[in-house]
Amino acid sequence: MSAKRWSGRTRDELIIEVWEALDCESVGTRELDQIQEALREKFGDGALESPASIARTVADEGAVLRHPEVFVCDTKWREQLISSADYLRSLSFANLADAAESIRKLASWRTKFASQERKKIELSRLKEFVLKTKQDLQLVGRSSLVDPRKQAESREIVQWLTIWMQDPAIFEDWLSLRRRSPEFVKKFSD
Repeated sequence: MSAKRWSGRTRDELIIEVWEALDCESVGTRELDQIQEALREKFGDGALESPASIARTVADEGAVLRHPEVFVCDTKWREQLISSADYLRSLSFANLADAAESIRKLASWRTKFASQERKKIELSRLKEFVLKTKQDLQLVGRSSLVDPRKQAESREIVQWLTIWMQDPAIFEDWLSLRRRSPEFVKKFSD
């Protein structure tokens, strides 16, 4: 199945078009895999739909689903996504030293993913993780229930993540300068 021959302009249109081209009344693992491959070829990794979502789309058009296969296919797909994100669990933003090391890892992974086929998915996952981490740290930084030093560290790490997201290439140099700044030294010297 070549991406050149598909005329669907949206994901849903392409899903229906591929399903119709497969000329099958029931849909299971084989058909879902072929539809996902066509989505990947035409729109890239960032446009992938879950097998359950694809199954729902074709069912709305009259396809008979082989439910056990759809369930197993969707479960395997989601497990792959989760296991490919395990690297994020190794990150810690509990203090300044851990945060600096974690941001270095993020930068390394960002560079690694830039050269891989799954680039969009992984870069999107990194971005979502960083945004969620920033939100969590902002809450800590504003909380009156948290130790003032921890509040200050959280606000500082939010600033680091902001700089990293804006321009990862300058982050190391910026961090080095930041750590030597009088404001930083006064605030965090121990």
